[in-house]
Amino acid sequence: MTRIPAVSPQEAGPLVKVAYKFTQRRFEQVPEPFAVLANHPGLFTASAVHELAAERASKKLPANIREIAVFRVAWTVGCSWCVDFGTMIQRLDGLDIDRLQNIGDYAESPLYSEDERAAIAYADAATATPPTVTDEQVADLERRFGRDGVVELTYQIALENMRSRMYSSLGITEQGFSSGDACRVPWADDAGPA
Repeated sequence: MTRIPAVSPQEAGPLVKVAYKFTQRRFEQVPEPFAVLANHPGLFTASAVHELAAERASKKLPANIREIAVFRVAWTVGCSWCVDFGTMIQRLDGLDIDRLQNIGDYAESPLYSEDERAAIAYADAATATPPTVTDEQVADLERRFGRDGVVELTYQIALENMRSRMYSSLGITEQGFSSGDACRVPWADDAGPA
């Protein structure tokens, strides 16, 4: 159960009801973070507009690069909702979700390309507190993805950090968008990442 209750469709205002219908049609259910965020209609609206705009603008990187970096952030932070939802997004994008079970061993796993490894390492460095990103790392990513690609990757990593930390703090957990071990956060019951 979430720490702040979700706003039911009966309690929701007209704009939130429309958003619920849209997301239910798109994802077959209303994402719980939306329903919790609906407790603050202004931030709900800002978040919905921002998420749609960021999704539409983020087209410079290949989907596999963007989504694996976002997934790694969610996995690292330990947000089971984000891992669950991210697994579904990768499945809908036609990406191999079975390999997500090996995300902890990405550096040695043959399941990840060199570009994916670079993006995952960058996600780790940007997610660290304080961030440990290096000039060399950014230069390497620029060679791989261009300046606009590095900006998009950084933006998506930062956005997922915000989501993962917010949803975890509010007690929002996996919702069943995916199935199997890919959506399991290995340290969900422990003190932190292994």
